[in-house]
Amino acid sequence: MNKQALFSDGTDQYVYPPEPAENQEVTLRFRTARDDVKEVKLVTDEACFSMAKKYTTEVFDYYEYVIRLENEPFRYHFCIQGLDGTVCFFNRYGAVEEPIQMYDFMIVPDFATPNWAKGAVMYQIYVDRFCNGDPSNDVETGEYAYLGARSEKITDWNQKPAKTMAIREFYGGDLQGVLDKLDYLEDLGVEVIYFNPLFVSPSNHKYDTQDYDYIDPHFGKIVEDGGEILPEGCMDNSKATKYQIRSAGKANLEASNAFFVHVVEEIHKRGMKVILDGVFNHCGSFNKWMDRERIYEQEGNYEPGAYMSSDSPYRSFFHFHDEKKEAWPCNGSYEGWWGHDTLPKLNYEDSVKLENYILTVARKWVSPPYNIDGWRLDVAADLGYSNEYNHLFWTKFRAAVKSANPRAIILAEHYGDPKDWLMGDEWDTVMNYDAFMEPVTWFLTGMEKHSDSSRPDLCDNADYFVNAIRHHMSAMMTPSLQTAMNELSNHDHSRFLTRTNHMTGRVEHLGHEAAEAYVNPAIMREAVLMQMTWVGAPTIYYGDEVGVCGFTDPDNRRTYPWGQEDKEMLGFHKAVIAIHKKYLAFRTGSLKLLMWEEGILAYARFHVKHQFVIIVNNRSEHATVHVPVWPAEIPMKGIMRRLLYTYDKGYTTEYEEYIIENGEIVLNMGKHSAIILKKREY
Repeated sequence: MNKQALFSDGTDQYVYPPEPAENQEVTLRFRTARDDVKEVKLVTDEACFSMAKKYTTEVFDYYEYVIRLENEPFRYHFCIQGLDGTVCFFNRYGAVEEPIQMYDFMIVPDFATPNWAKGAVMYQIYVDRFCNGDPSNDVETGEYAYLGARSEKITDWNQKPAKTMAIREFYGGDLQGVLDKLDYLEDLGVEVIYFNPLFVSPSNHKYDTQDYDYIDPHFGKIVEDGGEILPEGCMDNSKATKYQIRSAGKANLEASNAFFVHVVEEIHKRGMKVILDGVFNHCGSFNKWMDRERIYEQEGNYEPGAYMSSDSPYRSFFHFHDEKKEAWPCNGSYEGWWGHDTLPKLNYEDSVKLENYILTVARKWVSPPYNIDGWRLDVAADLGYSNEYNHLFWTKFRAAVKSANPRAIILAEHYGDPKDWLMGDEWDTVMNYDAFMEPVTWFLTGMEKHSDSSRPDLCDNADYFVNAIRHHMSAMMTPSLQTAMNELSNHDHSRFLTRTNHMTGRVEHLGHEAAEAYVNPAIMREAVLMQMTWVGAPTIYYGDEVGVCGFTDPDNRRTYPWGQEDKEMLGFHKAVIAIHKKYLAFRTGSLKLLMWEEGILAYARFHVKHQFVIIVNNRSEHATVHVPVWPAEIPMKGIMRRLLYTYDKGYTTEYEEYIIENGEIVLNMGKHSAIILKKREY
């Protein structure tokens, strides 16, 4: 039995319709080598069905079975009997000797992810560091105090962030800056903009939300100014009047929300979508609900915060360790996320009022006039104090969002196995750490994603890559895989280009310069080529496309280097993004691993009309590579055309052809190279 020919997956070539409704008939298809097997059976939890051979090509036979779904998840795998009586099984892991239920294919009736997000090119913007379009809304030095020190306005755009505690540094990036650069983003090929948090907050990262109902005026518009800069040496937040007026004044808040409406409209006019960061596991200690810094108490028009009074209407929003009334004002003994007292964890289990409010926020921003296209959910699996409540909340959250905007996406930050949340009634998909970022990083660099450690044994280890990628991809159904956020870098991890220098450590120990030393742009281009040809939504962290370096937070949050870009890296990104966007195979096509050995990986993406082969040589030497292309449904004889080739000296899109003989091509690959090949049509 030719096991390399065996194939099925969840794409529309093998499951039709690919996202079926309850009680709908579904055609399941399975592929074998031509005249190579005696029987193919569809095996479900309850029964076993013999599949019928429906059609044959030069190389393959295709078997089908039509089944009517009910309203429960439908699990299945295939049993294949060879002509010689041998038996093997096929599931999401591939051809196996014995079936394991965790790798079964699965279809959940009525579970569909937005078509616009399938394979969409996303772009993550950390707003303060992208572009300063409106200096009038900049945070001023000494405007307010945060964590015992004054806010600081950085006047040199190219200055590196502080090595530690850089959350009080503001470079002035804002939404006007994003508007000013929409031509750039459109030319790059961006289809979705994912914003790090935009809501009112005194930090530059804004994962410590002060007010979920308003865009921060330092990102939006300040139409009324006033107050005073903190006196030199004053660290008292109660004196931070200018912050209150500039950032929390009603006129500024309303103006900023109105401006955000305009920003989204302009982005939508260009055919792009918008995803906002939703930080619902915790808020900031200066939120009016807690008011530890007594900002709202000073205003006098607000009900007391939970920190100041046991009778606060928000007391149940948080979990306090000491509930004795005489302990109030509170001594700070409340639950903080990861122990951070500036990030009080929200206590949903004890407050229906809190739950209803956050669900209202979820609906508000995906509805008119704001009309965002989805949420990225921060530390989503941490929400709540119990796993049971976590799932209950996200079920309610999905219902709230989808009722307001059925085409909105719900995308969660998650580490580890996500399958329990991806059953069709909670999240749509995840930031794809386990099934993309980590395996790619280990294979190409041997570095941990924070640059905190290295594993030289995993660099070039193709067996490890294949086993890891198969295992982790099997945790997601196809609708989730096709929309998964495939990043190489982001605001929480070191820049991928920095990982190519194999230096372990952080900026406070190694310095900024070390992040840029000995980097290898050729390996970066390999990674980007894989990112743009893998299953999922390739997501660029602002500046990666022009060679920005940096160790993990805060060094990974350097400014975009306008006027100092790596033009070759930018040109490469434009070229490979254009290829990704041109062909449906890279959005919803099948993926099949073709061959792998130390430092070398070849895989295919294919759909009805187009077939592609991608080959990566991560070795520090040239290699002659023999790749079987026939498993990608490419004829045994013919021509493959080169679309793009990157190598240690640069990249090229010049036309070149490769002959297919007996279903195989042979290439001479340069060191640290990668190539995209397409079957030539006649």
